[in-house]
Amino acid sequence: MISSIQIAVNHNAPTGSDAISMYDTGTSGPLSLGQLVQAVCIRSAAAYEAQSVNKMNTMTAGSTKLDTAAAWLTKIVQGTADWTEAKAYLTGTLGIDASALPNSLDEDENETTCAYDRRILAANALMDKMNTLVQTQQEEMIDLESLVSRRDNAFATSSNIVRSLGTSSSGNAANF
Repeated sequence: MISSIQIAVNHNAPTGSDAISMYDTGTSGPLSLGQLVQAVCIRSAAAYEAQSVNKMNTMTAGSTKLDTAAAWLTKIVQGTADWTEAKAYLTGTLGIDASALPNSLDEDENETTCAYDRRILAANALMDKMNTLVQTQQEEMIDLESLVSRRDNAFATSSNIVRSLGTSSSGNAANF
């Protein structure tokens, strides 16, 4: 039998966790090998679940950022954007380099380009950033799918162990 304080070796440890760690299984008394493996599987599944939730929160924030960027894009193209506010969002929140954006979107005799060309310049810079955000969202989705798959695999392993222990126990009882 194995005591309730265990050293877990996890070759597939979730990102940010230790591959080898010591923890209390929360049981009193000795554990069977099956119970230990089950505890490690459930612990791994919980870690994957926590990472999945964090990834979903990150994706939600990314989607919100994309929605807001799309709204600004529409306003810029239509010529209805408050450029001071829009430029603050584009440079501050989205991180677009201010040098990639025009100083103004309005008609101005001091400018060398027309307002339409400056709106197109701003729209192109914003669309480039939105493409990057979409690519990041796609990568985040792939990571999320991987985490969910790992979590499901850990739960399936745990279920299989319980099933095997039950089958083994009933087989042993039938032999008596």
